[in-house]
Amino acid sequence: QVQLLESGGGWVQPGGSLRVSCVVSGTIVSLGDMAWYRQAPGNEREWGATIPKYGSAGYADFVKGRFTISREDAKNTVYMQMDTINPEDPAVYYCNVMDWNAISWGQGIQVTVSA
Repeated sequence: QVQLLESGGGWVQPGGSLRVSCVVSGTIVSLGDMAWYRQAPGNEREWGATIPKYGSAGYADFVKGRFTISREDAKNTVYMQMDTINPEDPAVYYCNVMDWNAISWGQGIQVTVSA
């Protein structure tokens, strides 16, 4: 079983940037897809981006061109670089990973946008 720990959230001004990270620890078999989701108050959790172990990342339309997902397998870490943050981006951001055939979620990290 693996554990996921997100970090890097916080407060940011509109138009600003933030990078969130998620470290996977525990008994890792083989990390596959790694992804970021988000959930704003009153909304359902929505998918933002996925990066496979091999191949190109995929993005939801609302983050395309603004956010960049990346991974560092040597550190069992997935990142989301968030640029040009807008007032629709505040949410709890969750990382999600596939380890062999098991999906795990982080506890979430808050991103707040305010001038």
